[in-house]
Amino acid sequence: MLTERQLYILKAIVDDYITNAEPVGSRTISKREDISFSPATIRNEMSDLEELGFLEKPHSSAGRIPSQKGYRYYVDHLLSPSILTKKDVSEIRSQLAVQFHESEQVIQQSAKMLSQLTSYTSIVLGPEVFESKLQQLQMIPISGEQAVVIIVTDSGHVESQTVQFPESVASADVEKVVNILNEKLRGVPIYQLQQKLSQEIAAVLKKYVSKYEVMIHTLKDIFSDQQQEKVYYGGKTNILSQPEFNDVERVRNILNLFEEDAVISKHLRSEDQGLTIRIGEENEFKPFDDLTIVTATYTLEGKYIGTLGILGPTRMEYPRVISLMEYFSKDMSKLLNKKQRD
Repeated sequence: MLTERQLYILKAIVDDYITNAEPVGSRTISKREDISFSPATIRNEMSDLEELGFLEKPHSSAGRIPSQKGYRYYVDHLLSPSILTKKDVSEIRSQLAVQFHESEQVIQQSAKMLSQLTSYTSIVLGPEVFESKLQQLQMIPISGEQAVVIIVTDSGHVESQTVQFPESVASADVEKVVNILNEKLRGVPIYQLQQKLSQEIAAVLKKYVSKYEVMIHTLKDIFSDQQQEKVYYGGKTNILSQPEFNDVERVRNILNLFEEDAVISKHLRSEDQGLTIRIGEENEFKPFDDLTIVTATYTLEGKYIGTLGILGPTRMEYPRVISLMEYFSKDMSKLLNKKQRD
């Protein structure tokens, strides 16, 4: 357990390092108005904090910098989200008040604004089939146990997939399933198909189809494959402006990752409601082991629909980023729900 004095000093060091990106010495901390300890006392406490793993001492420097453990403690116990300025709120509201024709434009604009307001790289995950609705579903037998499932959306997009059925599934049951799905799900947004299947269609199939559990399992897999996430970026090159990233090879590796949407989606996606902060090695992905990723989910009709993400150095301006992410996730959810009703 850290003492009250150690808490003050740790917070002061993290705040100063976030602002200036330079190792922090005891004299710098002693000059702060909110610190009344002597430089000698501060030096002793800094040494103790280093031994405890909250601070690190860079080579050839008398100052200290926060460790990943120090940042984690700061985020969990010492941080208070900053209050957004009237200018920030006004800019966000004016940009999101634009009459967007498609939900995808809302997501694109949000990614752009987040990167501009934070000076970090923003990444927003959203369903690629956001606007699409089911027009028709077909199952065409191609052998005794296989069938091709064809999904047609109202936008004219056609997706086909080969599925395997056990021998116990009768062709008559397959035909019943297709008829029920087309009757009950026509006009339903693609992203809602799995939810509708579990909440409504399963009960209907139970009445009319003998092997309905097998069909439900297969249909869930089919509908899951339709919910591909698209990745939207803002400020990809913002990382170049951070002093931590002056290593060309290191930056090149990160920028190359931005060309691999599936990898980015895998490591940012989170269906946990609310805000998530992963610092350094908590990301469990080596290219991100010295970065911080802050994510927040946004919803449509109370259901997870996508993730907002900020990617930056562990020396991130946490109070401001957290406030912006919370604001954006709530406003995006409201705006997308309003658009859906309209």
